[in-house]
Amino acid sequence: MTSAEQSKQILIVDDDREIRELLESYLQKNGYRVVALEDGTRVSEYLQADPCIDLIVLDVMMPGEDGFSVCRRVRAESETPIIMLTASAEETDRIVGLEIGADDYVAKPFNPRELLARIKAVLRRSSPTSAGPAKGRFLCFANWRLDTVNRDLIDPQGVVMPLSGADYSLLLLFLQHPNQVLSRDDLLGLTRGREASPYDRSIDVQLSRLRQRLGEDAKDPHIIKTVRGAGYVLAAEVEPGQ
Repeated sequence: MTSAEQSKQILIVDDDREIRELLESYLQKNGYRVVALEDGTRVSEYLQADPCIDLIVLDVMMPGEDGFSVCRRVRAESETPIIMLTASAEETDRIVGLEIGADDYVAKPFNPRELLARIKAVLRRSSPTSAGPAKGRFLCFANWRLDTVNRDLIDPQGVVMPLSGADYSLLLLFLQHPNQVLSRDDLLGLTRGREASPYDRSIDVQLSRLRQRLGEDAKDPHIIKTVRGAGYVLAAEVEPGQ
């Protein structure tokens, strides 16, 4: 693990004490600093008190305020990456979590090594030092601009919209492969490092959210188009800008 990875701090939010203690011990052994909470009531307080929290591992099913509510609240205040822990039988939980801004999900029961791999992948995607395209800081397409330093999307009127790590990675991938059809497996593999299962709708949810950001008509998108039976394509030229 690099010194940069060792400095990362993870916030675990789960009402199950055994899971909290397991993850706290495992992540600390792998070089991370860890804070563990038994519910979501103090998440905002921690984020305000310690802006150095780099990622949140957030359980969905908690008494009182559930993980969805906490995720919405965090997203209204911050772009801190979130990995949600969901019940394996509840695909709806995963879809809802991605729709409200989670960066990834892990189904319970899970192997700590799998969660560690997801944490590393999300942190790489969200790192401001991640290698950007050689074309420059700004990538221009269809009257929009992507700021690859601040990781912001700028609309045709100049309004700046911060992006979550997952949204940024997906858009950047399209901009690095303009006019090239990318399958769901391509998108999931290149952004998350894993293959898509037949029932994995996470990429579809992210695409829907990204299209909404771009003001696209879901039934007739013009920037990111669906190629039936093949995948998706960014149907726009990409040029460096200022």
